[in-house]
Amino acid sequence: MKLLPILLISTISSFLVASTSLMEQAKKAGLKPIPIDKKELKKLIDPKRVITPQRVELGKKLYFDPRVSKSGLINCNWCHNLGRGGVDGVPKAIGHKWSPNPHYLNSPTVYNAVFFKRQFWNGRSASLEDQAQGPIQAGVEMAIDHNLLAKRINSIPAYVDEFKKAYGKNVKIDLKSIANAIGAFERTLVTPSRYDDFLNGDKKALTKQEQKGLKTFIDKGCVTCHTDIALGGSMKPFELNSKYKFRDVGDFVANNKMVKVPTLRNITETAPYFHNGQMWNLRDVIKEMGKVQVGYKIKKEKSTNKFDIKIMPISLSEKDVDNILSFLKSLKGRKPTIIFPQLPESTLQTPKPITDSK
Repeated sequence: MKLLPILLISTISSFLVASTSLMEQAKKAGLKPIPIDKKELKKLIDPKRVITPQRVELGKKLYFDPRVSKSGLINCNWCHNLGRGGVDGVPKAIGHKWSPNPHYLNSPTVYNAVFFKRQFWNGRSASLEDQAQGPIQAGVEMAIDHNLLAKRINSIPAYVDEFKKAYGKNVKIDLKSIANAIGAFERTLVTPSRYDDFLNGDKKALTKQEQKGLKTFIDKGCVTCHTDIALGGSMKPFELNSKYKFRDVGDFVANNKMVKVPTLRNITETAPYFHNGQMWNLRDVIKEMGKVQVGYKIKKEKSTNKFDIKIMPISLSEKDVDNILSFLKSLKGRKPTIIFPQLPESTLQTPKPITDSK
C-alpha cells in the first residue's frame, strides 16, 4: 500500500474542488479528449514531425507485408488486426510456427497507442518506433533476423524507391528505418468517439446512463489509472487490494508491481481482457477490478480546510456496474478508413520464406 500516495497525488486535486458540471469534473480528474482541431492533434501524435504522407503509406505497406517475418506468413496485422479493434481476439499471442507467447501475454490494441506513455506490458519501450522492432525479431512472433529483413526489403526495387522518397536518397534500409516507417503509420490510428465529442463540448453526445457511468467512473477512482487521452497507457501499480483471479496463468511478473494500464478506448472490441486474456465478459472485468484495486473517499470537515482521505476497496453496486459498462461502450471510436495496400513484387534476389526450421 506504500504506492497509494503516488497514485493519489496525480488526481486528488480533482476531488477537492466541487464541479459545476460533469464535463468540468472529468477534465479536473485528468481526462482529456482527442482534439477536434487537426493542428492540435498533429502536435500530439507527431511531436517530432516524422509523419508525412509518403512515410505513412510506406509504413502501411510494411505493416501489412508478411515478408517482414521469417516465414513470409505473419505481418503486424496478424496480432494487431485493424479490422478487429487492433487485436487478435485470442488470450495469448500466437506467432512463428504457431508458437504461443511464452509468458501467456495478450496482444494489446494498436489503435490510439500513439497516446501511450509506455509500450509493452512491462513498459520497456517508450515509442511506437522502438516497440515495432521487438516483435519483428522475437523468435515466438515474427522471428526474422535483422540482416535477413534488410536483404528482403532491399531486394525489392519498389520498396527502395519508396524509402528514398520518404526518407531521402541516402536512407539506410534496415530494421530501424523499417520500424520507423511502421511507427509513422501507427501514429495515424486514432479513433475519436462520442466520449470525446462530449468532453469537446457536445452535451448530447452521451446518454444519461453513459453520463452516470462517467461520473461513477470518476467518483470511484477509476481515473487514477485510466486517465489522460489514452484512458490508460502509463505504468501503474496492480493488485493493490487483492490478487487478480487469474494471476497464476502465465509467468508475467510486474516490475515493482507496475504494469502498463490498458487503454479503455474501443474496449468492447478488444476481448479477452487483462494481460493474460483470461476474462471475456466486460461486466465481469469491471467487478474484478473493483476487487483487485482500491478506491478512496475524500471528506471535508465542516468549517475547516482539512480533508480526511479514506482508502478502501472499490465498492461497486450492480447499478454502478451497469452505468460504468454503459459508459465504456461510448468509447468505441470512429476508425480511420484503411484500404489494404497492393504490395510490391518480390524479385529473384528476394530471400525466400523460411518455414521449415526453428
